[in-house]
Amino acid sequence: GGMVRRVTANGFLSMQMLGGWLDQALVDQRWIVVGSKGPVHAVTGIRDVHVVSAEERARVYSRDSLFLDVGAKNADEVRAMGVDAGDPVVPDSPFLILNGTDQYLGKAWDDRVGCAVIVEAMRRLGNAPHKAQLFFVITTQEEIGLRGAHTAADFVKPDVGIALEAGVVGDVPGAHPEETQARLGAGPGIFLFDTSTLPNRKFVQFVEETAHAAQIPLQLDLVQGYGDDSGEIQKSTAGVPTVNLVVPTRYTHAHNGIISRKDFDRMVDLLVALIGGLDDAKVRQIRDFAQ
Repeated sequence: GGMVRRVTANGFLSMQMLGGWLDQALVDQRWIVVGSKGPVHAVTGIRDVHVVSAEERARVYSRDSLFLDVGAKNADEVRAMGVDAGDPVVPDSPFLILNGTDQYLGKAWDDRVGCAVIVEAMRRLGNAPHKAQLFFVITTQEEIGLRGAHTAADFVKPDVGIALEAGVVGDVPGAHPEETQARLGAGPGIFLFDTSTLPNRKFVQFVEETAHAAQIPLQLDLVQGYGDDSGEIQKSTAGVPTVNLVVPTRYTHAHNGIISRKDFDRMVDLLVALIGGLDDAKVRQIRDFAQ
């Protein structure tokens, strides 16, 4: 999302973006400012097509040149709406099931889909016995430095860690095969590499064996320019064996993303199966850094 940077004298708002946004995804979009008096609707206005030059029509507008329009005439009207500097700004993108398919359209699947996987796994495991102590953590501020994962790992001090994330798909027009190989609807994925984490190889093998035994298709992927909470979990205490599991997602870091409900359900199945197999002996085997 973003936050209000300042209110101008003529009633517009400048915005500080939070996390990794593409500038071309920001123009002419609807937003909601979370003000002190409740939600305030806004739009990132653009220069009118009737007055811009041919060169300007083809140009990507930088985020620093954009302003939020809330319909106010001056700064006093903005503040009367309960809006001021520092207020959160979120995309205005209602959820819907896409044309009767199993594909879900909505904002922030990266990483609301991981939160949803955790909630459903907790529901399934609520009455199931387990010898280990399980910690389910939903973090904040991953996009601005993995801050929630850092503090959570300090608190939990896990023996092993599973991160749940949104993946990146390569099944859209213009995708390059070396960027990502995942496809929507082809099952959950596991990252064998990303910019923040190299997963524990024995843990990866355990995930692969568990998925095979449960007949869950598993997509293997390596993605550059991607960081996630497993990076902080992995570095915590004296080092923690960690894997990053992902639900393939189209159009991350934009107003409208797409996931497959089939991938989500299979990810929950996989997570529940993994937790069921993480007994004392398996955890010790994964944590044995000498072998």
